[in-house]
Amino acid sequence: MRIIDKVKSIKSQELTAINNLEQMYENISSKNDEINAFVEINKDKAIEIAENVDKKIANGEKTGKLAGLVIGVKANINIEDYNISAASPTLKSYLGSYNATVVDRIMAEDGVIIGINNMDEFAAGSSTETSMYGHTNNPSAMGRIPGGSSGGSAAAIASDMCDISIGSDTGGSIRNPASHCGVMGFKPTYGMVSRQGLLDLAMSLDQIGPLCKDTSGIALMLDVICGFDPKDPTTIAEEIDDFVPVCDNKNLEGTTVGIVDEFSNVTDTKINSIIDNSINKLSDLGADIKQLSFDDLDLCLPTYYLINYVEFFSATRKYDGRKYGERIEEVCGPEVLRRIHIGSYISQKEFSGKYYKKALQARSLIHNDFDTLLKDVDLIASPTVPMIPHKIGDKLDPMDMYAYDVLTVISNITGIPAASMNAGFVDNIPVGLQLQAKALEDHKIISAMSALELM
Repeated sequence: MRIIDKVKSIKSQELTAINNLEQMYENISSKNDEINAFVEINKDKAIEIAENVDKKIANGEKTGKLAGLVIGVKANINIEDYNISAASPTLKSYLGSYNATVVDRIMAEDGVIIGINNMDEFAAGSSTETSMYGHTNNPSAMGRIPGGSSGGSAAAIASDMCDISIGSDTGGSIRNPASHCGVMGFKPTYGMVSRQGLLDLAMSLDQIGPLCKDTSGIALMLDVICGFDPKDPTTIAEEIDDFVPVCDNKNLEGTTVGIVDEFSNVTDTKINSIIDNSINKLSDLGADIKQLSFDDLDLCLPTYYLINYVEFFSATRKYDGRKYGERIEEVCGPEVLRRIHIGSYISQKEFSGKYYKKALQARSLIHNDFDTLLKDVDLIASPTVPMIPHKIGDKLDPMDMYAYDVLTVISNITGIPAASMNAGFVDNIPVGLQLQAKALEDHKIISAMSALELM
């Protein structure tokens, strides 16, 4: 059952909100010990919300867009009275004192928040192995990483522990685990969704977005969380059209899809074969396919990480041991500490021109060149991740871990929308197709995802 149909079923009481919650809670109870997708559950609060939804329906009252759907929220997004730790010992005792804007919007539309999803510490990772709660397993490829940093959010969807989850994406942290777990993940245009209440990794790159098993759930959640927020000055003030009306699209006539040679060149041949099949499907749906070239790919990872280091270092200065209980440098894991030390080094006056300012210049170049690439196409299709997920516990050096992000960081650097959906399997391991579009043309991605899904 598609998510949009499940909402209709709940609103007609063919399925009650409380029964939907009980099914999800049963899945959590039976699976979470092994998968570790959720790190905190508040069943009593969830029951209260679900019962209220059923009561409103019984009384003939209007219910919200998410009526009775069970929602998971990543551990770096504030929810009042939950432990919002970003999976770090730094914040192990911090209880959220307010709701992030996206959480308020979910609650206003009768979404049933069940709990907090696991993640890489402070979102600094691509595997969900650096969490203080322990690693998350990949339900679609047990024994392998689920990707990161929103690995718990993707694993919760893949294992049917919730209907929709909310993650954050700084360099691929929604799309990477969506690819590895075989689900859908969407990073909206920068500024389309409020970041108020999100614990920063890199403020100019971070964006909140949904994960789900089908396009209708992605579209539905975007309709809820998108829109201007006076508490976040980076949000876009203009009106955003609803996404749900385009989630039933079944053809791509009049759509031009670009294929970038350099993206295939850095990707495993088995993955390329799966993606080629998806390209053929796009063509069968009526899309025109256009070959493109992007000469800046080698610049993208170093540019992204230099900016990430500096902005992360700045964001962590508030974790000084006075307000939140622990000084971050004294308790954090090695990847977080590495980013703090490098960020501190290149933030110094004598080095900022050599590294950070040049990274900003490179960012402008990448932005302009990718805008040019998108000028004559509606979408760019590519692999989401260039390699299959490694086995849990395998030791990768930092550069090998960063290589997971080479195809996903571009949309964060440029602020454009991007999504991942399952394209097939390599040795029974999911492989994701990434779709990117011009800024504010998020609907074109939803339309293409729908056409592929309903094909």
